[in-house]
Amino acid sequence: MTIDADRTRERPYIIFGYGSLIWKPPPHVVVQIPDVDGSRAMSTAPGYLKGYNPGRVVTLIHKEEWDHFSASDPFPDDDVVWGVAYTIDPAYESEVRDYLDYREKDGYTLEGVDVHGIVDGHEHIVLPKTFCYVGRPDNPSFIGSQPIDELAERIWQSVGPSGPNKEYLYHLADAVRRLAPEAHDSHLTALETRCKAMDERAKGANIGNDP
Repeated sequence: MTIDADRTRERPYIIFGYGSLIWKPPPHVVVQIPDVDGSRAMSTAPGYLKGYNPGRVVTLIHKEEWDHFSASDPFPDDDVVWGVAYTIDPAYESEVRDYLDYREKDGYTLEGVDVHGIVDGHEHIVLPKTFCYVGRPDNPSFIGSQPIDELAERIWQSVGPSGPNKEYLYHLADAVRRLAPEAHDSHLTALETRCKAMDERAKGANIGNDP
């Protein structure tokens, strides 16, 4: 462990967490602000990286890059990504940076993003230039968009060291609903609905095959 005493006098180390960082936050968090979005000022959109075996995990990419990949996506303009802003204890900044760099190593690049929130009924930038791990199309793990049915099938079938890929999807959908009940992520809902329908079909097939 490295303690950064000199960092305590500098600007706070704040991470915009989306995806699994919503329900599995980094260590040494001293403040967290839920129900914020980091997508508007950065002009980002959801994309997908290879994950488990190879499954899929969500990422953010710049909107102008997403436009080149989103022809097969039925929700190309759903660009609000809800998440949590985590302020890290300055004494442990290096430790948390190393932890997150390792955790997000496959397909993510650290950039700055303006995080928005609702203040007095209006959207404002609440945290400027917050750190955020985003996807880059030049990364070998980046796959861009897929047709929704094909993507759901891949997620439903894939299993790896972290468990079934569909559990990642279900955790993400549940976490976003708890985080921002007023939000509606059409793409996430469509994937969850399709995967759960496959769960039911598989369950019915197993019951039908019972002696």
